[in-house]
Amino acid sequence: MDTTTTLKSPVATETSVGPASADRVKTRQRLQDGINRAASYLTILGLGWLAPLARLFTGENPREQLKELWTQLGIPVAALIAFLALWGWVAPSVQTSLGAIPGPAQVWSEAKTLYADHVAEREKAAAFYERQEQRNAERLAADPNTEVKWRQFTGKRTYFDQIRTSLLTVFTGFVLATLVAVPLGIFCGLSRTINAALNPLIQLFKPVSPLAWLPIVTMVVSAVYTSANPIFEKSFLNSAITVTLCSLWPTLINTAVGVSSIDKDLTNVGRVLQLTWWTKIRKLVLPSALPYIFTGLRLSLGVGWMVLIAAEMLAQNPGLGKFVWDEFQNGSSASLARIMVAVFTIGIVGFLLDRIMQALQAAVTHSATR
Repeated sequence: MDTTTTLKSPVATETSVGPASADRVKTRQRLQDGINRAASYLTILGLGWLAPLARLFTGENPREQLKELWTQLGIPVAALIAFLALWGWVAPSVQTSLGAIPGPAQVWSEAKTLYADHVAEREKAAAFYERQEQRNAERLAADPNTEVKWRQFTGKRTYFDQIRTSLLTVFTGFVLATLVAVPLGIFCGLSRTINAALNPLIQLFKPVSPLAWLPIVTMVVSAVYTSANPIFEKSFLNSAITVTLCSLWPTLINTAVGVSSIDKDLTNVGRVLQLTWWTKIRKLVLPSALPYIFTGLRLSLGVGWMVLIAAEMLAQNPGLGKFVWDEFQNGSSASLARIMVAVFTIGIVGFLLDRIMQALQAAVTHSATR
């Protein structure tokens, strides 16, 4: 009797508990599969540490996930804290003409001040437009035929206005560079004759500094762009064209390399199918060369961002570069801290731009693991 009971109990237990346990296993497996699919994209966005954190909550090998979480998040955070501590310790002992090097606390304080200045300026602008609208409404109420005037707020540019101006300028120059570099790179990659013709010019102009291009661009734009009601400011065009001239080379070179490296079997297939030139470019060349093209685009965007800051400083065009130069010339007690705020802003924006390009590359191209 006891033996029979002992033999049947496991069967009864498995029958009653088995389906629920199987459902939990399937749910956990689906969750883990979703985490694995998202892991590569999170890594591209700089959020790869979320994957081991999510796996840790699902109970998947806690020791391994804690080790991975420490590698991806703990070590970078510890390094950042160590950097801030070293900076705060060394900064007071370094004296300059503007006083001691500001520490992290002073830089953060100035960052908050710049934000407060931006908010205050926006409030002034809102109040200005509100008064103007009220005044014009009163005039129209008194005389419907009166001519009212709408004026733009002429307050000072805030720090965030400078950031927006620099971003608009670098994207304009980057887009112009892409529109020139990608087609030329495709032609160079497909034709040895075109490559031989353009290669000397590429090697000649690629090393030229933006500081050399800027005076030429400024004089040409001033002579050619003489509209009475210009759509764009000359300072904007000067900076954008300088960015274009300095940032198109990485994209051009990488596109040419990518196109020339296409598998010969693909080109033979195109000949067999008698594809038109445009169809071959669209169906064979571009999909195969996209990883190289995006590598060039990422390099070009990084170069363009660095070039822009230098061009704005030299030409005193609106943007982050001008902000840095103005603070340097100002020489106040807060200038050095504000310059360091700008330095960190430039670095963070550059990092985010690269991450955006990397995410875009992952979305439209395929690697060996995707």
